[in-house]
Amino acid sequence: MADERLPTDVWVMAHVRRCNDNGIPAMVVRKGEARGGTLLLKINRLAEGCRVLSQARDLDGSLGWLVAFKGALVSEAEADDYLARAAARDPDIWIVEIEDRTGHNPFDGNIF
Repeated sequence: MADERLPTDVWVMAHVRRCNDNGIPAMVVRKGEARGGTLLLKINRLAEGCRVLSQARDLDGSLGWLVAFKGALVSEAEADDYLARAAARDPDIWIVEIEDRTGHNPFDGNIF
C-alpha cells in the first residue's frame, strides 16, 4: 500500500506559512530529509521558557507529539542543546521554532 502522506518539506512549509500569515512567528531552523524527515518543534513562550515536542505516530499511524523534559518549560539554551543533540543523532530531522506566548502547537496531532 502506498503512503499517501505529504512530503515533509511541503507539510512543514505549509504550516510555517500558515503561522506567519496568522501573525505567529515561525521559522525552519533546520531542514532535514525532504520526503520523510521527522519534525521537532521548539515552542518558545519567550520569558516563560520553551517547550520541545517530537513528532511521533501511534499504532494506527496517526500523527501525535511526544514532549521532552516531561512537558516542563525549559530555558532557550537548554532547548537548543536538546535540539542540537537530536540533529547530531539524526541528519534527516527538521526543526521548527514557533514564538507564541500561549504555547499553542499549530501542527496537527495530540500529545502522547
